[in-house]
Amino acid sequence: MGGVLLGGAAISEFGHLSSSALTLVAAGAGWWWLNRRRGRALAALPSDASGWLQRCTALLEQFERLDPDAEAAQQQRRELLQHWQVESGRRTLSLAVVGEPSLLGAGTERLAAALSGSRSLRLHVGHRQPAASDQWQWSRTFLDCDALLYVAPAPLSAADLRWLTALPTDQPAWVLLQLQQGMEPSRSEQELSSQLGSEVTARLLLWDGQTASLADALAPLGRRLRQSPQQLIEATRLRALQTLHRDWQLELEGWRRQRFVALQQRSQWLVAASVVASPLPALDLLVVVLGNGLMLQEMAELWECDWSVRDLQAAAGELATAAIALGVAEWSSQTLLGLMKLHGATWLVGSVLQALSAAYLTRVVSRAMADVMALSVGVEAPDLARIKREAPLLVARAAETEQLDWSAFLNQARAWIQQQALPA
Repeated sequence: MGGVLLGGAAISEFGHLSSSALTLVAAGAGWWWLNRRRGRALAALPSDASGWLQRCTALLEQFERLDPDAEAAQQQRRELLQHWQVESGRRTLSLAVVGEPSLLGAGTERLAAALSGSRSLRLHVGHRQPAASDQWQWSRTFLDCDALLYVAPAPLSAADLRWLTALPTDQPAWVLLQLQQGMEPSRSEQELSSQLGSEVTARLLLWDGQTASLADALAPLGRRLRQSPQQLIEATRLRALQTLHRDWQLELEGWRRQRFVALQQRSQWLVAASVVASPLPALDLLVVVLGNGLMLQEMAELWECDWSVRDLQAAAGELATAAIALGVAEWSSQTLLGLMKLHGATWLVGSVLQALSAAYLTRVVSRAMADVMALSVGVEAPDLARIKREAPLLVARAAETEQLDWSAFLNQARAWIQQQALPA
């Protein structure tokens, strides 16, 4: 990883921050990471369904390159994308009716009649949502409808409130609240506003089931369905393609991270072996650079990054400089020395300590570089000035993640040292 170690000093001589200071920096990094990703994502998002369709098609091609043997899964993705491609010509509105649809009476004819308009309406009637759930996640059958009507008696139960708060913010949803005898509509509206906010209250439909007709109670929803039906259909298609792109991107990144772990572990021990074999400290730096340079090229192929080798090395160099300044190598060296005192000098001696520190530094910097590549999809060349500014936070986040897996690293280190001790 060109420039992983800069200067002529040994690894253990670098670093000025303690592990507690590193943890504090990493905590700030987590906040920055989430907000930075939102800012980057919002800046380049398509504004229409056709743009998202193109993005999903590009991800489909990446799936084919990354896992060409998974033909069954790929066929399902193609069919799903084709479904939303032809949805642009749909003319029938779809409405999800959930909660307690039985309150509306037997069948759905009464509801369909109350909402009749210029467009035909397809109802997707669901059973009552479960009172408890591990994820509180709505079915795609309901979320892919143009609008959702949640029917429930007043007052709303805790489960009703939980399901309503679990709805995506961009999902057009109305709440039909059946009032019991003696309930004041204004009080029920005020209570729901305090529980769910003014946006939900604006789509609140109150019905006492006796004095007012169902058609009168559903009149605001009926007007919305009749006013701009095609706009609702297009919004549904846009929302579905955005969700599909997000889910596919997460799936792709998960696959890449799985493959990256094997690459990371292989590279760190190649670097460690090279450091042990190097006769001079000055050459230790060179072998680390060469070992990580090979890893960078494989990472670039994994993330389909078209940066040149020089660009990759420059970006990694900024991350490595930040890692040294944060004391990543020093922290690992001190921890290993502490273990050596506990276990004697049987498995940590001389250049082996330096080799393990180099391996751990490789581990942290490579994870930070993976994050850079994941956030730079489609970028032709790295913004080195920006990477330099953000490198301390990227590295701190990577170091915090790797510290959580420190025991696994030590187990791998013991296995590696045992292999080194075997006769040739």
